[in-house]
Amino acid sequence: MTKPVLHDYYRSSAAYRVRIALNLKGLEYDGKPVSLADGDQQSDAYRTLNPQGLVPMLEIDGLRLTQSLAIMVYLDQRFPDPPLMPADPADGAHVRAMALAIACDIHPLNNLRVLKYLAGPLRLGEDERKDWYAHWITQGFAALETMAAPKAGDFMFGDTPTLADVCLVPQMYNARRFEVPVDAYPTLLRADQNATKVEAFAEAHPDKHIGAP
Repeated sequence: MTKPVLHDYYRSSAAYRVRIALNLKGLEYDGKPVSLADGDQQSDAYRTLNPQGLVPMLEIDGLRLTQSLAIMVYLDQRFPDPPLMPADPADGAHVRAMALAIACDIHPLNNLRVLKYLAGPLRLGEDERKDWYAHWITQGFAALETMAAPKAGDFMFGDTPTLADVCLVPQMYNARRFEVPVDAYPTLLRADQNATKVEAFAEAHPDKHIGAP
């Protein structure tokens, strides 16, 4: 198999997820930086590859895959060991719901293009933008804590990492970066702390990737 190529921005939560998933699957890949801060994603050349103009995009098996969860499902089906999802359908639905709560309900409200729109056309000041960010994090994490607690172990579901943890760790990184307290969510905090001790998670950290200052 030709080495996969990940079009990536070091601080993108969605790209961070895919880096973790690739590492968990033991797949070597080449990273190709796309600076969201500089607007590289809007270039004609990149939009030809990915019409949405977003990251991540993974080139693998002759395909150009977009959307982080779609990419991770592909990786889990293509390279099933170790699995990112439990085998039981009910447990799988639970893990998928937690992952989607982060990837669809928390993260999109606080990503870079939204923050730029709040600062630009809507002219919100820095304090107002921080309040916006903190509101959606705390609301989302409070619900996620309640969802996760009954079936959590060392991780969000049981004692091995799943898709939910792959989504959680980048969101916890963002919460801390924007100084949103996370101590009120012991289940999430435990899962995050245990995950970041795993090499696959640690090596995916934004500080270790191209574009990091």
